[in-house]
Amino acid sequence: MDGDSDQVFKALADPTRRHLLDRLFERDGRTLNELEAELEMTRFGVMKHLRVLEDAGLVVVRRSGREKLHFLNPVPIRLIHDRWIDKFTERRASALVDLKKELDES
Repeated sequence: MDGDSDQVFKALADPTRRHLLDRLFERDGRTLNELEAELEMTRFGVMKHLRVLEDAGLVVVRRSGREKLHFLNPVPIRLIHDRWIDKFTERRASALVDLKKELDES
């Protein structure tokens, strides 16, 4: 596996980072203060989690005056999906669904 994928998997492995991504999915362009207010941890702790997400390419930061706005970048997740999920699920999942239907009808 390549290093970029490793960083994405590492970033997604933590529930706090997934929570931050969920908040950005709900409304992009949040400040550190907004994200910090939703978590029971120090500002420094939230900053560390955001840094891991940035390093993995999952969050992009843009400056707006004195504030830094955080935006979700869904591309790395899509690449993981295409590489690790999509190719394994389509044929096999369809076959398992068909089998389940047959067994349920029996």
